[in-house]
Amino acid sequence: MRAFGPPPSLAEIEALARAALDRLPEPFAATAREVVLRVEEFADEEVLGEMGMEDPYDLTGLYVGRPLTERSVDESGRFPDQVFLYRAPILLEWSEGEETLEHLVKHVLIHEIGHHFGLSDDDMHALEDAAG
Repeated sequence: MRAFGPPPSLAEIEALARAALDRLPEPFAATAREVVLRVEEFADEEVLGEMGMEDPYDLTGLYVGRPLTERSVDESGRFPDQVFLYRAPILLEWSEGEETLEHLVKHVLIHEIGHHFGLSDDDMHALEDAAG
């Protein structure tokens, strides 16, 4: 059973995510650092609606951008890709599970970063393993 103190803040979740980014192997690490990382309490209503979701606790993370595998050399002037981590859903999943918060944040982050690279689920699992 876990002993809980105050729940981790947005800044603490971001620190865990940045530490996970720092453990990514090259060449993924350098490219992943170009993605804007944002930690918010929940996805907003517009995002949930676009994804056909009603319960904001169902979404722990989101990649917004165009995967590297779908880009053209002719593209320019784009907004940077973003990864969102949603604190409250992550904390709920953590409180209900057996994984450490560090592991869960890393798992969600790498899954979303994996979309940036156009990786398959198997490749995402391999990247997560490589990141320790």
